Amino acid sequence: MTAIRAASDSNGDVGQGIAAGAYTIDPTRSEITFRTRALWGLLGVRGTFSVDSGTVEVGAPVTASTVEAVVSAASFSSGIAQRDEHVRSSDYLDVVNHPSIVFASDRFEWSGSRGALHGQLTVRGVTRPVSLDVIGVTGGEREFTARATTRIDRFDFEVTTGRGMTGRTLQLTLDVVATR
Repeated sequence: MTAIRAASDSNGDVGQGIAAGAYTIDPTRSEITFRTRALWGLLGVRGTFSVDSGTVEVGAPVTASTVEAVVSAASFSSGIAQRDEHVRSSDYLDVVNHPSIVFASDRFEWSGSRGALHGQLTVRGVTRPVSLDVIGVTGGEREFTARATTRIDRFDFEVTTGRGMTGRTLQLTLDVVATR
């Protein structure tokens, strides 16, 4: 993937074919993957979440860009049905009472060939600041793809069940396709 500088020229203005304006996140082509550890760090766990909806406003300059995204908490999938149901239960994500995980950006910072998208993440009704490291953007006039990563500490969102048995942090990778 081309570095994010493909989305901005040296003045921070949108360039390289990615037009400023409103885009809609395509849920069928976007995905969030995660990695964590379980059993006191001995067992690697991987899985996905699905994006329900979202919007991206590409600003001019690009630092004026904003993002809002809604993720289905019930879409948590690690490939093991019993674990997935437990994570969806009130012990962890409590999808019955909190069906959505929501991110809304506050600002976008630019440094060299990378960006940092800062915002508020809400999980189980608890909102905390989160920063996404935007590591790649490619696209054109009508569509672009972006990749970002972040690390989430579930204790920050008051999800503290299973200390030791369940990984405390999740490494997330977001692959998002947005269209006009």
